[in-house]
Amino acid sequence: MGYSMVAGPEAEFFLFQKNEDGETVAMTHDTGGYFDLTPVDRGEECRRDIVIVLESMGFEVEAAHHEVAPGQHEIDFKYAEAMECADNVATFRFVVKKVALDHGLHATFMPKPVYGVNGSGMHTHQSLLSTDGENTFFDPEGRWQLSSTALGYIGGVLRHAKAMVAVTNPLVNSFKRLVPGYEAPTNIAWSEKNRSPLVRVPARRGMSTRCEVRMPDPACNPYLAFAAMLAAGLDGVQKKLDPGAPVNKNIFAMSQREKRRLKIDELPSDLSTALDHLEKDA
Repeated sequence: MGYSMVAGPEAEFFLFQKNEDGETVAMTHDTGGYFDLTPVDRGEECRRDIVIVLESMGFEVEAAHHEVAPGQHEIDFKYAEAMECADNVATFRFVVKKVALDHGLHATFMPKPVYGVNGSGMHTHQSLLSTDGENTFFDPEGRWQLSSTALGYIGGVLRHAKAMVAVTNPLVNSFKRLVPGYEAPTNIAWSEKNRSPLVRVPARRGMSTRCEVRMPDPACNPYLAFAAMLAAGLDGVQKKLDPGAPVNKNIFAMSQREKRRLKIDELPSDLSTALDHLEKDA
């Protein structure tokens, strides 16, 4: 079709302590919060060393920070062509686990290891480049400055979300993250204003025009997850699927009645239901 997919994932993980017998326990080393720069602890030192190792291996790390839950961290590296990006995710997970062990900690990419706090996601930014390297999602004359390709791609991701979630969120535990109340996207909608829907379009335009699919978690197989999102998006481009108007209100705060009025559907609540949708999706 003349496109190449570029992707940039935001992989989150937890760092847990080990007990005297060397067994992992669901105890964290800090009480830090989102982007908390104050706690100087084993977790912060471990995260810094992970970044140093990644950069020595050629990764271009764009951000590394504490996440919302205690003991939760995020490291973002620069976008790349889809296959290279999937390689990077696989390498990244090995590096995180190895450096954590060196610090006497256990790193886990389990989506929801602790009940009652935020789970770990792998929000994936993505766009399609043309053969001459132009971003096909950007149209300065288009509505929201998005091209028909971008809108079709978003439409495809939304149309196939219920099936795709079996690939992007492949564990029984994945669906313990996809519940209301912990910033995880359970609503099948898109927005260019807030982070409550499944797909967000960040404000930047030009070469930075992209959609952020917020559903995947870091336990997924990145090769299959990127392929599934690409297949869904391209189906939307080919069929010119309409994503509808963006939902720019906070869906987390909406009543069921308001969501029904806006025709906002929800993701499957468990892996079995997701697999049923996957089997039916050509």
